[in-house]
Amino acid sequence: MKMLEGKTAIITGGSRGIGAAIVKRFVNEGANVVFTYRSSAEKALAIINEFDDGKERMLAVQSDASNYLQAQQLIEATLEKFGSIDILINNAGITQDTLMLRMSEEQWDKVIEVNLKSVFNITKHVLRPMMKQRQGSIINMSSVVGVFGNAGQANYAASKAGIIGFTKSIAKEVGSRNIRCNAIAPGFIATEMTHELDEKVKEAYINSIPMKKFGTADDVADLCVFLGSEKSNYISGQVISICGAMNT
Repeated sequence: MKMLEGKTAIITGGSRGIGAAIVKRFVNEGANVVFTYRSSAEKALAIINEFDDGKERMLAVQSDASNYLQAQQLIEATLEKFGSIDILINNAGITQDTLMLRMSEEQWDKVIEVNLKSVFNITKHVLRPMMKQRQGSIINMSSVVGVFGNAGQANYAASKAGIIGFTKSIAKEVGSRNIRCNAIAPGFIATEMTHELDEKVKEAYINSIPMKKFGTADDVADLCVFLGSEKSNYISGQVISICGAMNT
């Protein structure tokens, strides 16, 4: 039996990169999947068309997770199509990197809004149906930068550190209702962004990783499947790094 057979999952930021890998893996593991995108409807549709039964088992929603009302509408659309929500993956996020002396108020506010407020918005609206079901798994995408910081990423690091505190608090609040909440902290993961890096920059990054390689989006997707499944039934309130031993 597939690990997520019969479950329904919401994945924000699911049209590219790590999010797209998670969407595809969840469908392959038997889940119904609702995923969001900000602007690229073509990419979202292409993912659905990869599966013969994609239109029956998947729903792509153009939605801004940092918008409270749109977050509520996303939950409503999921319940209308599939009737329940078993797994939430808060994956949507952005970077606007610069040194603090150069960082504008707008750059600070935007990263906090998209990366952290969105997690509040979606989780706020998904908790009620999960509490009625008396079960659920919430997975929040943090970062190793949220654990040990990084120069030039104060806004991003603050948002990802905030997600860790939020995750631990929610796990304690709703654990008695059989709802689990965990965070994943990826390190350097090979995506479209890393492909565009200069070779010397890539080499420097790889040399800073004890395992001497980037992780893959599938590595993150595999962990999401585990945390969304019954195999992780007693794991909650944890931050799990996927970083090749960077955070050790």
